Amino acid sequence: MSAATGIGDRSRAARVYAGMRSRLRILHVIAAADFKLKYSGSALGYVWSLIKPFTLFTMLYLVFGRVFKLGTISHYYALSLLIGIVIVTFFNDATLLGMYSLVARESLLRKLSFPRLIIPTSATLTAAITFGVNLIAIAAFVAWKRLVPQWDWLLLVPLMLELYVFVLSIALILSALFVRFRDVGQIWELVLQVLFYASPIIYPIGYLPSWARKVCFFYPFTQVLQDVRSIVLSPDLKPNRLTVSDAFGTSAARLIPLAIVLLLALAALALFRREEPHFAERV
Repeated sequence: MSAATGIGDRSRAARVYAGMRSRLRILHVIAAADFKLKYSGSALGYVWSLIKPFTLFTMLYLVFGRVFKLGTISHYYALSLLIGIVIVTFFNDATLLGMYSLVARESLLRKLSFPRLIIPTSATLTAAITFGVNLIAIAAFVAWKRLVPQWDWLLLVPLMLELYVFVLSIALILSALFVRFRDVGQIWELVLQVLFYASPIIYPIGYLPSWARKVCFFYPFTQVLQDVRSIVLSPDLKPNRLTVSDAFGTSAARLIPLAIVLLLALAALALFRREEPHFAERV
């Protein structure tokens, strides 16, 4: 390799690195600004990020945990429900913010030249910041229940990464479609309500028949939720923390939701790249 070739390679690497730093800086600025604006002018400020999921949790626990006696099936039902509420709140917020993000940032799309992928990504990161605040509340609940952290709790990190990739993929698809078809907003809000009650958030997945459990695990959200419960609530009854491996009777079944997330991510990127040149004229 000649000296000129080596210098050229280093120059290209430096340009790529500088470009990545610039994009990450834009991503950080937009996500941080969105999070601050979300609660600007509010008397309670960031406390709202805790009030909303905990209000929903309290209402559902009183109705289903107390009135319908689901709380009697497990000492950890309240914590199991709280985990489900916090994760689904992140899923709903991230996909909705991502869906509306391109239209909400129309001035940026028309005036500045930068990768449009940054906008829906920053929206999902804004929801992720709120999610992080809520995880602190879950940690306090875990401590109150006197659950001792184990080494396998480190597996929560790749699970959260899988969840984020799944959420971001849906957000990219919705944001691209919403620019073209505004009815997507109404449709997705309806879908979120259906998914909430179709997912084992309120009720234990062990209550479902065998075939229904398998169907549920084709939805990666359910796989992540049940894996988190299985790790954190290890002393709980097995029917309340069934995983995809339990439902299909083989550990290889874990590849099913992972493959779905991967294929969805590839499809989302392809769709977004195809629609990207037309965003500015359609918003």
